[in-house]
Amino acid sequence: MSLIQWYPGHIAKAERQLKNGLKLVDVVLEVIDARVPLASQHPQVKEWIGEKPRILVLNRLDMIPESVRQQWITWFKNRGQTPYFTNAKAGEGIKPILKAAQTVGSEINEKRKSRGMLPRPVRAVVIGFPNVGKSALINRLLGRKVVASARRAGVTRQLQWVKISDTLELLDAPGVIPSRLYNQDDAVKLAICQDIGDAGYDDQRITAVFVDLVIGLGYEGALESRYGLSTGTMTGEDYIEELGRKSYQGDKQRATMQILNDFRKGVLGAIPLELPR
Repeated sequence: MSLIQWYPGHIAKAERQLKNGLKLVDVVLEVIDARVPLASQHPQVKEWIGEKPRILVLNRLDMIPESVRQQWITWFKNRGQTPYFTNAKAGEGIKPILKAAQTVGSEINEKRKSRGMLPRPVRAVVIGFPNVGKSALINRLLGRKVVASARRAGVTRQLQWVKISDTLELLDAPGVIPSRLYNQDDAVKLAICQDIGDAGYDDQRITAVFVDLVIGLGYEGALESRYGLSTGTMTGEDYIEELGRKSYQGDKQRATMQILNDFRKGVLGAIPLELPR
């Protein structure tokens, strides 16, 4: 079984740019995927930002059940973090993030004032893996589309400053991933969610794992109602093959892409791929 690795040249360049950009900012907005909150956290972010305040944003709130959101709130709060949930595409959960960033800005400007310095806008950077919704979040914070966003990895290619208001400036950074994906279970989840580029993995392999995950987490009913095919005692690989035979004239690849795209577009409903552990 081949390893999933994806680290195109523009990502290496983006990481260098991001490290320089971090020197200029006051607060970091780290965007992760609510379907895979642990797999989509970059392991080096804490090291990069040091003591700078961090606002943790779990995007794609609409793609997980409310009960799972509550579990994650408890999990993160037990670790001293406040998670902010958003659906950046629809504009849900944006105001609390603005408020949190402005609170950080007020504290910074109080310190500046005590040193006899004039206030200035708070500078924030939005970071995270490719395709977790960073650009969509910035567009919502601004209230209009100023940065490109799409449902695929690698759209943002360079850093750009965006003025949100007189009190907040945002740096939009390209998605960054580790140069090596050592945890292959996490790598597969990132691939299923399209949070890494499709050149790095085999569609049929990751879809088989997806079906196994869905069954293991107890969400097999979503597959059965969508495709009219019971999972029974089948493995993920068996399920794809049977669906191909039943609905696509034996075409396993068509069955694969149907399942994968249905999940990515939310057609299968709210399905998390990770639960707090």
